[in-house]
Amino acid sequence: MRRTTEGIARAASVVAVGILVSRILGFARNVVLANRLGDSPAADAYEAAFIIPDFLNYLLAGGFLAITFIPILSRYRARGDSAGARAAFNAVLGPVAVLIIALTVAATLAADLVVGWLFGSGDRLDAVQLAEVARLTRLVLPAQVFFVVGGLFTAVQYAHGRFLVPTLAPIIYNLGIIVGGLLGTSSGEASATGFIVGAVAGASIGNFALQWWGAARAGFRVRVRVPDFRHPAFREYLLLAFPLMVGQSIVVLDESIGKIVAAAASDGSIFSLNLARRVNMLPVGVIAQAAGVAAFPFLARLVAEGRGAEMRESMGRTIRTVLFASGGAVAAAVAVGLPAVRVAFQHGAFSEDGTVLVAAALVGYSLGIPAWGIHQLFARSFYAHRQMWAPVIAGTAWVLPAVPMYFLGYRVGGVPGIAVAASITVTGHALTLWLLWRRLHGGEGLEGMVRAVGQAALGALVAGGAGWLVATAITGGRVPGMSTGVLATLAGGAVVAVVYLVTTYAAGSAEARSVVRRR
Repeated sequence: MRRTTEGIARAASVVAVGILVSRILGFARNVVLANRLGDSPAADAYEAAFIIPDFLNYLLAGGFLAITFIPILSRYRARGDSAGARAAFNAVLGPVAVLIIALTVAATLAADLVVGWLFGSGDRLDAVQLAEVARLTRLVLPAQVFFVVGGLFTAVQYAHGRFLVPTLAPIIYNLGIIVGGLLGTSSGEASATGFIVGAVAGASIGNFALQWWGAARAGFRVRVRVPDFRHPAFREYLLLAFPLMVGQSIVVLDESIGKIVAAAASDGSIFSLNLARRVNMLPVGVIAQAAGVAAFPFLARLVAEGRGAEMRESMGRTIRTVLFASGGAVAAAVAVGLPAVRVAFQHGAFSEDGTVLVAAALVGYSLGIPAWGIHQLFARSFYAHRQMWAPVIAGTAWVLPAVPMYFLGYRVGGVPGIAVAASITVTGHALTLWLLWRRLHGGEGLEGMVRAVGQAALGALVAGGAGWLVATAITGGRVPGMSTGVLATLAGGAVVAVVYLVTTYAAGSAEARSVVRRR
C-alpha cells in the first residue's frame, strides 16, 4: 500500500511540474492574447472558433482516449502479454484515425452552417463576425486530428508509467500559440489568425509528433494497415468509449455553453469569461488534474490485479489531499482576484473594464475548484473499474439543468453570473459522482470526507475574508496601478496562505498538520 501511494506521489510530482509549466505558459498565452487582441470582437472570434473542434474531440472521446485505453493495456500488462498490447494499440489506432479525419472533413464543410446556428440568432454576432468565426474554425479544425491520434500515443506512455514526454504536449502547444500570435500581430493588426495557426502547429508537434516518438520509445510502433473495425481490441475500446461519446458531460460542455451564452453580452465578453475560466483552471490543473492523471494508471493496475481495497484507500487519501489544496486556491481567488488580474492582463489592448469583468467571473468560477478536484478523481476511479456509464450518466444528467441555469445566471448576474452557474453545476455533478460511488462501491477509503470538506470550507472562508480585507485596504477597493496591484496581490496572498494553514490546522485537518510537520 505504501509503495503504491509513494508511486502515485512521485508520478504526481512529475505531472504537477509539467502541468505547472504548461499552465504558466498558458498564463503567458493569455497575457499575449489580452495584450494583442484585448477584450475585442477579434478576441471573441478566437474563443468561438474552438467550439466546433472541441465538440469533435468530445464526440470521439478524444480527451478520454488515455482513460479508455489504459485499462485495456493494463490488462495485457497484468498478464505479461506485451505482444498483445502492441497489437491492440495498432488495432485501435487505425480506425480512430480514419474516424477523426472523416469528422474533421465533414465539420470543415459544415462550419458556416453550424456557426450561424450557434451565434446567428437574436442579438448575437453580426454577419462579419460570423464569417470570421467560421474562417478561424476551418483553420483550426486539423488540430483535432493531432489531439485525438496523439491521445493514443499518450495512453501507451501512461500505461507504462512514463509521464515526462506526455507532460511536454501542452507546453509545446501553448508555445505554438504564443509564437504564432506574436508573429501574426507583429504588424499591429488585431487578428486572431496567427494564434490559430500557432495552435495547429503546436498540436502537430507537441501532441502528435512528440508523443509518437514517446510511444515508440516504449516499444509501440505504428503499423500502417487497412483499418479493421472488427478487431476485438477496437471493439473493446469502442465499448468502453461509447458512453463517453454519446454522453456529453457538463464538465466538457461547460466551456462551450458559457461561450454561447456570453455571446449575447457586449464585445469582448466571450474572451473575458473564458480568460477567467482559464485562470481558474490553473490551480485545478496543478492540484486536481496532476493527481488524477498520475493516480489513474496506478488505480487501473490495482483493479486489474484484484487489489480493490488498496485502490480505494489510495483514492480516498488523494481526494482528501486535493480538497485541502483546493480550499486554499478558492481563498486566494476571492482575496486577490482583482489586483492579480490587473497586474497580469491590463496591458496593451486590454481595458480596465475587462479587468473588472474577468476578476468578478474568476470569483464565480473559483467556487467550483474543489468540485473539479472531486470530479477528476471519482471519474477516474470509475474508469479504472471499467464503469464508463456511471460518470457519463452523472455528467450528462447535469447538462439539461445547466443550460437554463447558465442563461439564468447571465440574466441575474451578467457574465459573472455564468461563472457562478458553472460552479453550481460542476458541484452538483461532483456530488452525484460521490453518491454513485458510495452506492456501487461503498464508503471504504472515504472515511473523513465530509470532515475534510468542512475543514477546507472553513479555512477558505476565514482566509479568503482576511486576505480580501488586506488587499482591499491597499487598493482602496478600486482597480489599482501596477505597483499597488503587485503589493496587494503579494500581501493578500501571504495572508491567505498563513490564515488558511492556521485555520485548517486548528480545525484538525490531517493534511494541514502534515504540512506543518514537513516544515
